[in-house]
Amino acid sequence: MVLFSGYAATVVGANWASTLWPAIAVAALQIPAGALFAGLAFTVRDLLQDAVGTRTTLLAIALGAALSGLVATPRIALASAAAFAVSELVDLAVYTPLRRRGRITAVGLSNAVGLLVDSLLFLPLAFGSLTYLAGQLAGKTITTVLAVAVLASARARRGAVPA
Repeated sequence: MVLFSGYAATVVGANWASTLWPAIAVAALQIPAGALFAGLAFTVRDLLQDAVGTRTTLLAIALGAALSGLVATPRIALASAAAFAVSELVDLAVYTPLRRRGRITAVGLSNAVGLLVDSLLFLPLAFGSLTYLAGQLAGKTITTVLAVAVLASARARRGAVPA
């Protein structure tokens, strides 16, 4: 339940942040605030799939999209629902066969594909252009790299044998 709720919260958080702060200037980039939540959503989705399976994960995707309508403008909510539906299915399709080879690799590669697809769909639908593409990709990538690093660290700690 924690992962299910956490996933739905990342989707809602992404849309809420995108509605309140369309973009945050960081160095030369304009990063849509929602990108920081969206990058985390891909990793949480992979963990959720491992914990509860594909069907329940698809339900969480639908719930997150539906709840977004409560906190975001209609344009942001609809753009997000379309982009998350497609990108999360692509993420799932990449992650599922790769996870047998290694969870960290599967999470990293599926997130990279998912965040690209999500950005290419979301930005034109939400903002009418790809102006924020570099910032969107940077924001999602930073969040994804941090999430994968935390997972790798946790895995290494579990695998370490006490002296």
